[in-house]
Amino acid sequence: MKTILAFGDSLTWGTDPVAGGRHRFEDRWPSVLEAELGGGYRVIPEGLSGRTTAFDDLTVAFERNGAKALPMLLASHAPLDLIIIMLGSNDLKAYISPTVHGAAAGMGRLVEIVRSFPYAWGMTAPRIMIVSPPHFCYRDGGEGPPAGRLVPESHKLAAAYRALAETRGCTFFDAATVAAACPIDGVHLDAANTRAIGKALAAPVRALLGETA
Repeated sequence: MKTILAFGDSLTWGTDPVAGGRHRFEDRWPSVLEAELGGGYRVIPEGLSGRTTAFDDLTVAFERNGAKALPMLLASHAPLDLIIIMLGSNDLKAYISPTVHGAAAGMGRLVEIVRSFPYAWGMTAPRIMIVSPPHFCYRDGGEGPPAGRLVPESHKLAAAYRALAETRGCTFFDAATVAAACPIDGVHLDAANTRAIGKALAAPVRALLGETA
């Protein structure tokens, strides 16, 4: 059994911008990925709305800093074969880190945490796949995404994450090549686009873990 941790924000949790609330379990991309991979794979969904790579958000009542949550998750879900990290959309909020530089630095810190964590009983660090989220888009009324996020800045995440992946020896996937944000809020994904990410990740995950379909 190969075990995969899907570590992300509301795009992984499954926020539904169309109907409100949360997508059905079978429409969330970690669920779709597990179904596409078939037997022998377990995908653990660890999505949290508002989660950042490595930044505190003191405007809410719960912890959103991914760098603080990740060590506990590495311990509780060990052993892991792969961790897929799709974060950055919340880093780009105007009051957190409005440019791509902060998200890239935060993603680099997450890679360091995975690689340096003191795994027990001879367990080794999992492989890492960095996923850049779909681009923001302008909302139906013409305004930008909420919380002062900038559409052009979201287009820079893929290049920054690809460069990071190359220098740190991680695998990279650009989710914007298969999914687009919903213009209702300019950030989140409808069910079809959420499912598309899970389907598209199946082949690179198999390749990374050394297995064929």
